[in-house]
Amino acid sequence: MNYYHIWVNLKDSHKDLEFCDSVNGYLGYLKRESLIEGFSVARRKFGFGPETLGEFHIVISVRDLEQLESAFSVVARRSGEIEELHRKVYGAVTDFRSALYRDFPDKERVRK
Repeated sequence: MNYYHIWVNLKDSHKDLEFCDSVNGYLGYLKRESLIEGFSVARRKFGFGPETLGEFHIVISVRDLEQLESAFSVVARRSGEIEELHRKVYGAVTDFRSALYRDFPDKERVRK
Protein backbone atom coordinates (compact mmCIF):
# COMPACT_ATOMS: atom_id res chain seq x y z
CA MET A 1 0.00 0.00 0.00
CA ASN A 2 1.14 3.55 -0.72
CA TYR A 3 0.13 6.55 1.35
CA TYR A 4 -0.08 10.08 0.02
CA HIS A 5 0.18 12.39 3.05
CA ILE A 6 -1.05 15.96 2.86
CA TRP A 7 -0.72 18.64 5.53
CA VAL A 8 -2.56 21.96 5.24
CA ASN A 9 -3.81 24.93 7.17
CA LEU A 10 -7.13 26.55 6.45
CA LYS A 11 -7.46 30.04 5.04
CA ASP A 12 -10.44 30.52 7.39
CA SER A 13 -10.27 28.30 10.48
CA HIS A 14 -13.93 29.04 11.24
CA LYS A 15 -14.84 26.86 8.25
CA ASP A 16 -13.30 23.69 9.67
CA LEU A 17 -16.42 21.53 9.44
CA GLU A 18 -17.19 22.80 5.95
CA PHE A 19 -13.63 21.89 4.94
CA CYS A 20 -14.00 18.35 6.32
CA ASP A 21 -17.30 17.92 4.46
CA SER A 22 -15.58 19.05 1.27
CA VAL A 23 -12.66 16.63 1.75
CA ASN A 24 -15.12 13.79 2.42
CA GLY A 25 -17.06 14.69 -0.73
CA TYR A 26 -13.97 14.92 -2.92
CA LEU A 27 -12.07 11.89 -1.68
CA GLY A 28 -15.29 9.93 -1.24
CA TYR A 29 -15.92 10.43 -4.96
CA LEU A 30 -12.42 9.13 -5.79
CA LYS A 31 -12.98 6.11 -3.54
CA ARG A 32 -16.39 5.31 -5.09
CA GLU A 33 -14.73 5.44 -8.52
CA SER A 34 -12.00 3.02 -7.26
CA LEU A 35 -9.35 5.66 -7.92
CA ILE A 36 -8.15 5.41 -4.30
CA GLU A 37 -8.48 2.69 -1.68
CA GLY A 38 -9.33 4.97 1.22
CA PHE A 39 -8.54 8.15 3.10
CA SER A 40 -8.58 9.76 6.52
CA VAL A 41 -8.72 13.33 7.81
CA ALA A 42 -7.14 14.32 11.13
CA ARG A 43 -6.60 17.57 12.96
CA ARG A 44 -3.65 18.44 15.15
CA LYS A 45 -4.53 18.15 18.83
CA PHE A 46 -3.52 20.69 21.47
CA GLY A 47 -1.11 22.29 19.00
CA PHE A 48 1.28 19.33 19.26
CA GLY A 49 3.41 18.84 16.16
CA PRO A 50 5.95 20.68 14.05
CA GLU A 51 4.78 24.14 12.97
CA THR A 52 5.97 23.42 9.44
CA LEU A 53 3.23 20.82 9.12
CA GLY A 54 -0.32 22.05 8.85
CA GLU A 55 -3.11 21.75 11.35
CA PHE A 56 -4.94 19.23 9.14
CA HIS A 57 -3.46 15.92 7.98
CA ILE A 58 -5.04 13.95 5.15
CA VAL A 59 -3.85 10.47 4.23
CA ILE A 60 -4.89 8.93 0.92
CA SER A 61 -4.28 5.18 0.48
CA VAL A 62 -3.63 3.67 -2.94
CA ARG A 63 -2.67 0.14 -3.99
CA ASP A 64 0.25 1.29 -6.10
CA LEU A 65 1.61 4.23 -8.05
CA GLU A 66 -0.46 3.24 -11.08
CA GLN A 67 -3.66 3.80 -9.11
CA LEU A 68 -2.33 7.12 -7.80
CA GLU A 69 -1.45 8.22 -11.33
CA SER A 70 -4.96 7.29 -12.51
CA ALA A 71 -6.47 9.43 -9.74
CA PHE A 72 -4.20 12.36 -10.64
CA SER A 73 -5.13 11.99 -14.31
CA VAL A 74 -8.84 12.26 -13.53
CA VAL A 75 -8.36 15.27 -11.25
CA ALA A 76 -5.97 16.97 -13.70
CA ARG A 77 -8.74 17.21 -16.32
CA ARG A 78 -10.07 20.14 -14.28
CA SER A 79 -13.61 19.65 -15.52
CA GLY A 80 -16.96 18.26 -14.48
CA GLU A 81 -18.02 17.14 -11.04
CA ILE A 82 -14.49 16.27 -9.90
CA GLU A 83 -13.29 19.81 -10.57
CA GLU A 84 -16.07 21.29 -8.45
CA LEU A 85 -15.29 18.87 -5.61
CA HIS A 86 -11.54 19.55 -5.87
CA ARG A 87 -12.02 23.34 -5.98
CA LYS A 88 -13.93 23.31 -2.70
CA VAL A 89 -10.98 21.63 -0.99
CA TYR A 90 -8.07 23.37 -2.74
CA GLY A 91 -9.69 26.79 -2.43
CA ALA A 92 -9.95 26.45 1.35
CA VAL A 93 -6.32 25.64 2.13
CA THR A 94 -2.93 27.24 2.44
CA ASP A 95 0.56 26.01 3.41
CA PHE A 96 0.22 22.76 1.42
CA ARG A 97 2.83 20.07 2.17
CA SER A 98 2.84 16.50 0.92
CA ALA A 99 4.80 13.26 1.08
CA LEU A 100 4.53 9.77 -0.35
CA TYR A 101 5.17 6.71 1.83
CA ARG A 102 4.82 2.97 1.32
CA ASP A 103 4.42 -0.07 3.52
CA PHE A 104 7.84 -1.43 4.37
CA PRO A 105 9.31 -3.84 3.80
CA ASP A 106 7.33 -4.11 0.61
CA LYS A 107 6.89 -7.22 -1.54
CA GLU A 108 9.59 -6.05 -3.96
CA ARG A 109 12.26 -6.04 -1.27
CA VAL A 110 14.71 -8.91 -1.58
CA ARG A 111 15.94 -10.35 1.70
CA LYS A 112 19.31 -12.08 1.86
